[in-house]
Amino acid sequence: MKLGRLNEVEVRDLWKHEQYDFSEWLSKPENIEYINDIIGLTLIDIQKEATVGDYRCDLFAKDETTDTHVVIENQLEASNHDHLGKIITYASSLKATVIIWIVKKAREEHRAAIEWLNNNTVESIGFFLIELHAYKIGDSLPAPKFEVIQQPNDFIKANKNTALNKEESQIAVERKAFWTLFNERVVAAGKPFSIRKPPSDFWYNIAIGTSQAYICINLVNKDNQIVLELYINDNKELFDSLYSCKDEIESKLDMRFQWNRLDNKKASRIKYFIPGLNFDDHSNYDALMDEIIEKSVRMKKVFRDYIS
Repeated sequence: MKLGRLNEVEVRDLWKHEQYDFSEWLSKPENIEYINDIIGLTLIDIQKEATVGDYRCDLFAKDETTDTHVVIENQLEASNHDHLGKIITYASSLKATVIIWIVKKAREEHRAAIEWLNNNTVESIGFFLIELHAYKIGDSLPAPKFEVIQQPNDFIKANKNTALNKEESQIAVERKAFWTLFNERVVAAGKPFSIRKPPSDFWYNIAIGTSQAYICINLVNKDNQIVLELYINDNKELFDSLYSCKDEIESKLDMRFQWNRLDNKKASRIKYFIPGLNFDDHSNYDALMDEIIEKSVRMKKVFRDYIS
C-alpha cells in the first residue's frame, strides 16, 4: 500500500490578511461549520468587523437556538497580550458569553490565561483558544485544521460554589452520559444535523434553519419519557398558522402531537412523547436515540416547509 505524507502548509500562504482574507473566508456558512463542530453551537447572523469603540471585532455571531452571542477574534500569528485584551473588551461590549480566539500559535502564558479565565468566571461564559493549521497530502488541496488548545471546563464551573446534593449530581452525570452517547449515534447516522457539546441539562436543541423556532429534545426521567418538541420562541401567529395545518402535518409525519399555544406565555410548544427513558437502565438507549434522530430529522424537514 502506497501512502501519502501529510505536509503542513503556512497559513499565511493561504490567507494573506486576517481581515480581508481569513475573516472573510471563515464568515461563509460552509466554513463556519468548522467552528460549529468544535463549540457545539449553530452560528448564524455572522457580522464582520463589529464596531467596539475605536476597535472592530473580527466576527460577531449568535447561536440559532439559544441566542447566545459569540465573538471570534482571528490572529494569523502567535498569540499576544494585545489580542488577549481585545477579546475581553469585545466580549464585555457585545455581551458575548462565548469567546473564540483563533491563533497561528498559542503561547504558553496565553494558554494559561485562558485556562484561568475558564476556571474563574461564571458558568455561562466560556473561552476557547484555538490554533489554526493547514495540511496537504502530495498535490492535494490544502485542508484547514482547527486544534483546540483551551476550552471551558464544565466540571470545574458546574461545581464551583455550588451545593448540589448527591442525587442532583448523579442526574446531571446521567444526562451528560445520555447526550454523549446521543452525539455518537448522530455521527454514526451521518450527522443529519449539527451536534452540540454534550450538556448536563435535560434539553438538547436542534436548529431547523430559522430563528423563529427549533426542535428541542427533553429528558424527563421522572416520567420515564422523552419529549420531542417544536419550540416556537415568541410568535403566536406562526403557531396558529401551523395549527391550521395540524392534520396535514401530522399525516405527513405519521406523528400525533400535543399542541400547546400557551396564551399566557411568549413561547408555544408542539410536543411528541417517546416513552421508555430510564436512567437506571441503559439497555434501550440505542433504540431510543435512533428513534429521536429519525423523528427529529423528519420534523425538521416537514416543519421547515411550513415556516416561511
